[in-house]
Amino acid sequence: MPKIAIILIRGTTGMRHDIKGALHQLKLTRKNHCVLLENAPKGLLLKIKDYVAFGEVDAATEKALLAKGDAPYALHPPVGGFRGGIKHAYPKGALGNRGEKINALIKSMLQ
Repeated sequence: MPKIAIILIRGTTGMRHDIKGALHQLKLTRKNHCVLLENAPKGLLLKIKDYVAFGEVDAATEKALLAKGDAPYALHPPVGGFRGGIKHAYPKGALGNRGEKINALIKSMLQ
């Protein structure tokens, strides 16, 4: 079963408490931090979709993340920035389900 990577893109200032609680449950408390999950509940992903990017991660990207140490994995902002901004859903922006394209985003954030 493929793992799902979830990256917090937007900050938590002004965020509703239930969404902040869901992110805290995933240990996502800072921007540009990433977690890997075996099975992410669909309802949880729908609740936080306006603040995170997520998708299925391949083996090479998973290995690169695991080399960083314990989760959550601190990442740099992506090289070239987030195309389309951080307030719009993918493919126009950075948020939401990216599918396999999450691997390219993570690689640009690992540096």
